[in-house]
Amino acid sequence: MINNRMTFENLCLRNEPLANHSSYQIGGEANFFAMPETAEELITLLQGCRTHGLDYFFCGMGSNLLFPDNPRKDTLYISLKRLVYWDITPDKWFISSGTPMSMLSIAGLMYNIPGYEFTYLLPGGLGAGIYMNAKYNHRQISDIIKTVYYVDLEDPSLSVQSIDVSQCKYGYKQSIFQMNPWLILGADMLAVPEQMDPQQANRLLNRWKDKEGMSSLASFYSYMAEEAKALQSRGIHLPAPMTQIEEYRNGKRHFEYPSCGSVFKNNYDYGVPVGALVDRLELKGKAYGGAMISPFHGNMIINTDHATAEHIKYLMNVIMEGVDKAFGFVPEPEVVVVE
Repeated sequence: MINNRMTFENLCLRNEPLANHSSYQIGGEANFFAMPETAEELITLLQGCRTHGLDYFFCGMGSNLLFPDNPRKDTLYISLKRLVYWDITPDKWFISSGTPMSMLSIAGLMYNIPGYEFTYLLPGGLGAGIYMNAKYNHRQISDIIKTVYYVDLEDPSLSVQSIDVSQCKYGYKQSIFQMNPWLILGADMLAVPEQMDPQQANRLLNRWKDKEGMSSLASFYSYMAEEAKALQSRGIHLPAPMTQIEEYRNGKRHFEYPSCGSVFKNNYDYGVPVGALVDRLELKGKAYGGAMISPFHGNMIINTDHATAEHIKYLMNVIMEGVDKAFGFVPEPEVVVVE
């Protein structure tokens, strides 16, 4: 039987609002948009772009980027947020790039794997975490992965390749994947569950899939908090690092308004977080259009009232110019601004 979904035309959506696929809830209508669910569908889309002369742009859950108000007409925007699965064998645990990072903390509790607590409420997919070496406090994604699988987009064969984590040139929110046109498909984890009920593991993923790859921060938080509560109801203790993460993020109102989380990387050479510098400049609460520098966290710009990408970029420039003038350096954006 022919799988009709596997054609380029059937995989593509037309005139799809990118705002529906971004935690900022910002972005105009994409002429072409797709959400592949398998590696085979992804390869079909890439081959179709070559055939039709289209550019492409990849994203995950849309939690660390700012889509344009007027997307390019000749570009296929590909979200990997439905590329959600894992494969478990006695000596390997592969997790796909679209699987939410926060799911690792839940799975770690279910299967008694320590060290994943820091991923709780990190609002992005594993692929994005691998790409930017996502971190919380002193823990980062490179600490918990073993092998990364990717496709070199310049390789005509589009074959799957792998690289050991030791070769990934990881640093503070840096990796080899930012230096090459490589599309991350997923990774083998450093730890492997000793006892895992495949049905229970699949039910966990299926509950997320049933939510259709949500990008809203409020919905994401609500879902993950419910999964954590469900574990507690089964007698599984929620460790202190996870409860502290929840208290901190709620205290800073991280999920109250659409945002990308931290807008800028911290400058460790300067030694003071960007949010604290913005506070010193008394910029918290400054608004422009439908956007505002968060009154609760100086390194967040929130969408308070139908903000556009231009509103966000204006406030980014205000922060960059203010920090440069007062403290002598220009903060490096963490958010990916899609042109």
